[in-house]
Amino acid sequence: MLGTWVNCIAVVLGGGIGLIAKRGISEKLNKSIMGALALCVLYIGISGALECQNVLVVILSMVIGTIIGEGLDLDAKIIRLGEGLEKRVNKNGADGTIAKGFVTASLLFCVGAMAIVGSLQSGISGNHETLFAKSLMDGIAAAVLASTLGFGVLISAGFVLVYQGAITLCASFLEPLLTDVIIAEMTSTGSLLIVALAFNMLKITNIKVMNYVPGVFIPIVIYWVLELF
Repeated sequence: MLGTWVNCIAVVLGGGIGLIAKRGISEKLNKSIMGALALCVLYIGISGALECQNVLVVILSMVIGTIIGEGLDLDAKIIRLGEGLEKRVNKNGADGTIAKGFVTASLLFCVGAMAIVGSLQSGISGNHETLFAKSLMDGIAAAVLASTLGFGVLISAGFVLVYQGAITLCASFLEPLLTDVIIAEMTSTGSLLIVALAFNMLKITNIKVMNYVPGVFIPIVIYWVLELF
């Protein structure tokens, strides 16, 4: 869990720096910075998506994962969670920025390949290098996001703790199933979600990214079923 704790601290520290810097940044510059970050996120997503070994597995994972996510309506649930946190924090009249910051940052920090692979490495072998590298990136991203979206970005550290912590704790049980091919397909699927998030940040689309998240774990099931036959 060390890697996950470091990641959470990095998000809080980075977000705190962003909140302080926000006071001296104009709204016009905020929008420009947000656009620049979105383009960087898009690049990360495209790079990871190219890790795909079997495009059919990725397609099936996305479709099955979407059916599960839509059925559970995960996007609405995380939005309600963000809005609930906003009501507690911003009692003088919520304007939606805390919820937006929480949801955007939570997705950015959690749906990528580094969150999954790093957490698995941390739980299986005690190797925290990937999560340490991710912590540095997330800290910088948190500073930029917090300067534009506010305090909700810091709260996303809690979501990172729960999500990555759960993967780390379950890693030893998943280890027999995780071949290099499966990890590659999980990386590719997760990276596609990062691309979708980047499009949302650029205001090109309004994709309910959280409803696609179960697809990241579907490659494990697909290859397990294929082995049975």
